[in-house]
Amino acid sequence: METTLFFPAVTFPCHEYHDGKLSAKKDRSWKRGQKDSVGASPQLPRQDYEALQERCLRDGCLFEDDTFPATLSSIGSGHLLQKLPGHLQWRRPTELHINPHFYSAEAKRLDLCQGLLGDCWFLAALQALTLHQDILSRVVPLNQSFTKNYAGIFQFRFWHFGRWVPVVIDDRLPVNEAGQLVFVSSTFKNLFWGALLEKAYAKLCGSYEDLQRGQVSDALLDFTSGVTVTIKLAEAPGNLWDILTQATYGRTLIGCQTHSGNERVLENGLVDGHAYTLIGIRKVTCHHKPEYLVKLRNPWGKVEWKGEWKGDWSDSSSTWELLSPKEKIVLLRKKDDGEFWMTLQDFRAHFKLLVICKLTPGLLSHDVGQTWSYTSQEGRWEKGTTAGGPIKFHQDTFWRNPQFLLSVWRPQEGRMFPMPCSVLVSLLQKPRHRHRNRKPHLAIGFYLFRMNRFHDDQKKLPPEFFLQNTPLSFPEVFLPEKEVSQELWLEPGTYLIVPCTSEAQQESEFVLRVFSRKHIFYEIGSNSGVVFSKEIVDQTEGHDEVFTKLFEKCPEINAAQLQRILNQLTWSGLGSTQPLFSLDACQGILALLDLNASGTVSIQEFRDLWKQLMLYQAVFHKQDSNRSGCLNWSQLRAATKDAGIVLSDDICLLMLIRFGGPRLQMDFVSFVLLMLRAEKTESVFQNLTQDGKGIYLQKPEEEILRAIQGVLQGVAAN
Repeated sequence: METTLFFPAVTFPCHEYHDGKLSAKKDRSWKRGQKDSVGASPQLPRQDYEALQERCLRDGCLFEDDTFPATLSSIGSGHLLQKLPGHLQWRRPTELHINPHFYSAEAKRLDLCQGLLGDCWFLAALQALTLHQDILSRVVPLNQSFTKNYAGIFQFRFWHFGRWVPVVIDDRLPVNEAGQLVFVSSTFKNLFWGALLEKAYAKLCGSYEDLQRGQVSDALLDFTSGVTVTIKLAEAPGNLWDILTQATYGRTLIGCQTHSGNERVLENGLVDGHAYTLIGIRKVTCHHKPEYLVKLRNPWGKVEWKGEWKGDWSDSSSTWELLSPKEKIVLLRKKDDGEFWMTLQDFRAHFKLLVICKLTPGLLSHDVGQTWSYTSQEGRWEKGTTAGGPIKFHQDTFWRNPQFLLSVWRPQEGRMFPMPCSVLVSLLQKPRHRHRNRKPHLAIGFYLFRMNRFHDDQKKLPPEFFLQNTPLSFPEVFLPEKEVSQELWLEPGTYLIVPCTSEAQQESEFVLRVFSRKHIFYEIGSNSGVVFSKEIVDQTEGHDEVFTKLFEKCPEINAAQLQRILNQLTWSGLGSTQPLFSLDACQGILALLDLNASGTVSIQEFRDLWKQLMLYQAVFHKQDSNRSGCLNWSQLRAATKDAGIVLSDDICLLMLIRFGGPRLQMDFVSFVLLMLRAEKTESVFQNLTQDGKGIYLQKPEEEILRAIQGVLQGVAAN
C-alpha cells in the first residue's frame, strides 16, 4: 500500500519593491588572485575561505572575488538588466553605513525586504529560516563581522545535491546612485547578512537573474537538506490543523504560495502568484467555539503595498474585539510589516500550496519513534548506457536504468517482522547547466518493485524481471521538478528502486535518498558497494506522543499538573543536574501562557512552551561550562544572547540580582522564568509601539493598562 503526499510545485516570478536610503562612498579595494582548494561543488570554483582571508589580512587588502565579479555578468544577461537603475554601483557595507553589522540577535524578527529581484520564493524560505537559530547558524556562520578579522570576504553554506557546500563571496553589493541596495535589504539599515546571503545563493545558482523565478521548496531544501512536503490546499486532508500543529511544534520551515497570477495586489490584500512564510498558528475561542488562525508574512516587508490580508482577523478587523484584551495584546500587531493573521478556512481558500520542510521525515506518518535512518546515493543517466527511459514505452531499454536495492524492517521488532514500514524516497536531479535557469529540469520519476528472491548484487536485473513483475509504485506523471518524493508504506522485505527520465537517452546526474526507521540501500550492478545509513534524531518525536496522551485525559492542565509534568521529565541536555520546578515557578509560567485567563493551559500552549524549553535547555547547557547547574553574570549574558534576547550589562546584573541566588548565580528554573518574561515583554512592546521607542496612550485606557499588567505579570515580581 502506498500514499502519495508530494505534488508538483508552482514556479513563478514575483513582483518587486524596494525601500530605504543610504549614502555611498568610493570603493577603495584592490584585486587579489586566488587558488583552487578542495571541498567545493564541481559547479563552483574551489575557494579556501580561511586561506583567502588570511592572505588578505596579511597583505592589507580587501578580497575581490574574480569568480563572481562586481560586474553585470554576475547580475545576468537577460530581462533583469532592463530593470536595473541607472549608474549601478558596487559598494561594501563599510562604505554604506558608519556602523555596519553582519548579524544582530536584537533584530531576530523577520526584518528582510525584497528588492528588484523576483525571488519571493527565496525570501519566503529565508524568513522561515530565521525562526530557527540553530539551522540559520549552519547556513549563515554568525561569527563573521565587519570588525574582527575583516577582509571583505564572507562564507555561507548550502546543501547542494547531497552535500553541504561552502560558498565564498566578497562583500561588494549592487546599489543605486543614492546608495540604496538594489536587491535584498534589511529594515535595520546597518544589517547586511540577508543581502550577502542572497549574493552567495546567486553565485551558487549562476547569477542574480537565476533567482528570478523558483519554488519555495527548492530554497528550503538548499537551506536544510530536510524533507519537503508540498500539499495542494484544495486537496488537503481533513486533519490539516493537526499537521500544522505538529509541524510548528517540531523543527520545520513552512512556506506557502497563492494561486498563479500576474503578481497583482488583489482586493482582499493578498498578492497572486506570490510566496509567503507561515510563521505561527493559534487556536482562539470566539462565541464559545474554537477558531483556528494562521499567521503569515509577505517577503515584501515594509513597503507601500504590503500584500496584507484585509479580511477577518486582519490588522484592522473588528473580529479582534471578540477576544480578551490580554489575548488581543499578545497576538495583534498593528504595523505595516507585512505580517497578518487569517482563519485556516480562508487560508485554504486563498492559497494554493503549503510547503513544509522538516529535518526528519516523520511529519505525516504516525510511525512513532526516536530515530530515522538516512542513506543517499548518487547516480547518472548516460546516453547509450544508463538512460533507459520509462518502462511503458521502452521495455527493451528500461532495465539499463540505474537499479538500487532496498531492504527495510522494523528495528524494534527485529528483521523482517511483518508490519508495514514508513519509507520516504526522494529523487533529486542535478542542474545541467552552471546557470540554474538556463536548462529546464527533465521530467523524472521512479519505479518500485518487490524482490522475492536473492539476486547477485554484481549484476543488474535483466529485462525478463521487468516483464514478469508489476511495479508496486510508478510515476503516474513524470514531473519536471528538482525533487520528486513519495512516502510509502512497505511490508518488511527487499525492494528494487529504478529512477528514470520520461524519455530514453536523456542525460543528467541525480541523488536518490531513502529515509526509514531501519534499512540497507545500495546500487546493484556497480562497484559502489553498500552505503551505511546515518542516524537522524528528532528530540520532539517521542515527547509529542506522551503529551498528546496526557492531554487526552486532561484537555487543560493547571499549575500543579504542570509542575508534576516538568519534574517527571528527563532533561537530558542538562546532564546530571536535573531542575526542580516549584509550584510558584509553575504558577509564574502559567500566568505568562494563559492568555484567556482560564487558570490553565492547553496542549497548544504547552507545545509552544516545550519548544521554548528545549531552546533554553540548549543555550543554558552551552554556557554552563563548569557543569555547576548555574550561570554567572557573563554566562547569563551570553545565554540570553544565544536565545535571541540582548540585555545590557546593567540590566543583566539587575536580572541576576532579582532572579538569581545569593551568590549572584542563576539556576535553570530561574533562567526559564527570566527568558519567558523577557520574550513576552518584548512581544507586547513590539505589538503596541508605533515608533519602536515607547508606548504612548492618548487618554486613560484602564482596560488596556490592566491587560498589559496581566500579560507582564511577574516581570517585576513573581
